[in-house]
Amino acid sequence: MTIWARDVDTGMAKWVYQMTPHDEWDYDGINEMILTEQKIDDKDRKLLTHFDRNGFGYTLDRVNGELLVAEKYDPTVNWATEVVMDPKSDQYGRPQVVSQYSTEQNGEDTNTTGVCPAALGTKDQQPAAYSPKTELFYVP
Repeated sequence: MTIWARDVDTGMAKWVYQMTPHDEWDYDGINEMILTEQKIDDKDRKLLTHFDRNGFGYTLDRVNGELLVAEKYDPTVNWATEVVMDPKSDQYGRPQVVSQYSTEQNGEDTNTTGVCPAALGTKDQQPAAYSPKTELFYVP
């Protein structure tokens, strides 16, 4: 559930971002990372975009790890309401888990139902793509 960036010359970690902390639903975060170069606020940036099984799409600056976008791309996602995008918040970058769908908060003897997406995720192993011509992502 973590995106790691490493220095290719030294192997040292440069930055890290965890999409689903404590991954209670087994989303795993196995999907591809799409590398693009796009303008953000009139500045050319090297980006990494990841459409996760958890139903959120993430875009990070792949040079410094700054989280630029974390939005639901599946409107039926209910395990979290949002990812906090305010860098001043102590919850910055964290999904806000809905207690009703939290297997941890409900306890090990409770069968938590109705979680969306299920463990297979909104998007499983089929790869997404980016078109520089249309400037759109295509997500199966």
